[in-house]
This record gives sequence, C-alpha cells and structure tokens, in this order.
Amino acid sequence: MLQPKKTKFRRSQKGRMKGNAQRGNQLAFGSFGIKTLEEAWITGRQLEAARQAVTRHMKREGQIWIRVFPDKPITKKPAEVRMGKGKGAPEGFVVPVTPGRIIIEAEGVPFAIAKEALRLAAAKLPVATKFVVRHDYAEE
Repeated sequence: MLQPKKTKFRRSQKGRMKGNAQRGNQLAFGSFGIKTLEEAWITGRQLEAARQAVTRHMKREGQIWIRVFPDKPITKKPAEVRMGKGKGAPEGFVVPVTPGRIIIEAEGVPFAIAKEALRLAAAKLPVATKFVVRHDYAEE
C-alpha cells in the first residue's frame, strides 16, 4: 500500500479542494491515461486496487505509472468517544485530487487493451474519470 516512510507532521488539517489541477494535468510518460473529472480524496488502498486491475488486464506487458502519491494523513477518533480531548490518531493516507489530474498512465500495449485496463482501474476509484490519449499517438 502506498504511504510515506516518514512524515514531518503526524496530523494535518483537512484543507479545501477548489479549482482545476494546475500541475499533473498532461500525459508525461505514457500514451494513455485516466484523468479525474471531479475532486476527491483517493486512498492508498484504492490506488493499489486500481494498479492491480491494470496490471492484470495488461498481463504484465507494457508499463504503467501512478502519477499521484498519498501523503496527506487522515485522522479518526475511536467510536463512542466524547467531543474534545484533541484530534484523533492517524488512520491512513490520502491524495487530494482536483479535476484534470492524471492518475495513471500506461504505455506499450495496444489501444484497445489500454482502454479496457484503464476502464477497470477507473472502476476502483471514487471519482469520475476520462480516458485520455497522447495527441501525437498513431495506432500501429
């Protein structure tokens, strides 16, 4: 599961997600990718499930890149605990994504296989996504 080895601060504030992605919104490595259409928090578990779905469908051919990393700690207080007494303990890590952010890229497989593999990956994620292709991609 993706998570940082070490963090400077154990707990962070929630923050706000507004506007579109300013970086990470273009294909950089592969010819195919999935791009988010809405904002959300994506957990390390969801990214791992998506990665496994892509790898299995591509039969371990080609190459994939995960363009996001969950480095934001999420805290949760135990069940049936009264209000107050400080912030809860860290429970996991998420990555906040905004519309336009590329999440996964793929390369080295035919168009049809890449499209289906990334469709399966998108089903594992909590956001609506769009399949994108490099503008200079020419199908062999």
